[in-house]
Amino acid sequence: MVDRHIIHLNITDFAVAVERICDPTLKKSPLIVAPEHTPRGLVYDMSEEAYQDGVRKGMGLAMARRCCRRAHVVSPRISLYRKAMKTLVKQVNYYTPLVEQGEEDGHLFMDVTGTHRLFGPPPDIAWKLRKQMKKETGLDPVWSLAATKLVAKVASRVVRPYGEYIVGVGEEHAFLAPLPLTLLPGLKPVEMKIMAEFNLRSIGDLARLSREQLQVPFQKRSSYLYEASRGRDVTPVLSGEDVSPSCMQEHAFAEDTQDRKEINYTLMTLVHDMGRSLRQKKMLSKRLVLVLSYSDGRSVSRQALQKNGTDDDFMLRTLALTALERAWKRRIRIRSLVLVCDRFVPRSPQQTLFVVDSARKIQQRKIMAAMDSIYDRFGEAGIRLGGE
Repeated sequence: MVDRHIIHLNITDFAVAVERICDPTLKKSPLIVAPEHTPRGLVYDMSEEAYQDGVRKGMGLAMARRCCRRAHVVSPRISLYRKAMKTLVKQVNYYTPLVEQGEEDGHLFMDVTGTHRLFGPPPDIAWKLRKQMKKETGLDPVWSLAATKLVAKVASRVVRPYGEYIVGVGEEHAFLAPLPLTLLPGLKPVEMKIMAEFNLRSIGDLARLSREQLQVPFQKRSSYLYEASRGRDVTPVLSGEDVSPSCMQEHAFAEDTQDRKEINYTLMTLVHDMGRSLRQKKMLSKRLVLVLSYSDGRSVSRQALQKNGTDDDFMLRTLALTALERAWKRRIRIRSLVLVCDRFVPRSPQQTLFVVDSARKIQQRKIMAAMDSIYDRFGEAGIRLGGE
């Protein structure tokens, strides 16, 4: 089996880095990227100086200002960050077509296995890319090199905000063992709590446990924890067209709320926007995920499934309400809702030979077609799906 060579590039605090390239005067003080003119704005990104003062992503802007009073605040410009990511991907694609990217977060994985005859050893490729990015964009990435995506990601976390790290093939265990568990990707808060109760502090502590021992407290997650703690990861680097797509709708409340009517109305609005987006793309979604963010900073996500997939507002509403009931278990005000649909299948353009839909289903389809027509003519405020 050929050893893989995975490079992980990470522009630390990507949104901050892009804003400082556009306006060099922002380098003179701590920087917070957050919506400035909304009463419940949340921190999108922050500079290292603001982070050291206690600012965190997802924190309310008012609290962030109290943590770092000397910080300068700018509103996020998502389109600008996407443009910057496209520029980086274009530079990286010169060396390999196997490039996996985050949305606007400055993370890139490259599989450069077998490219040494064209571009030299993998470390040389990483050095060339870093030099090229600094020269052409002003962005200075952290980079790491390893045989798996997981180990490469941990290595870049070790050296951030600036630096590089190479983990040779066979060195994964020695590299991971002394590191704190917080550096291991994919751990959930409840898992971290269990590990603390078992006095597991380092990745090496976790790696000393067998599959059977991990099975008791972690059940289905035991296999991932067993492999990850040993640096084993067979996940391929997925190019942009291979990454599973998703649709997302989100809403942040002006005031944190527990008003069920307000929450249900907002959820129905997101459902209609989601259904319309799916119909425009001629796609059906098999899974709906709802993420609730509470006023104390905690988030809960729950999902609901539809076996054959759907773009039907009425079915999406049923799925969304099911996910809401599963997620809303705390007596704390809700700050925001995020609705995500994924696991897409294309909608067949061919009509069924036999009529299998009920009269109610046919009526609902006519209602959705009429709503889409009104939406096209009068805009998003023209009509919305109501509650039952």
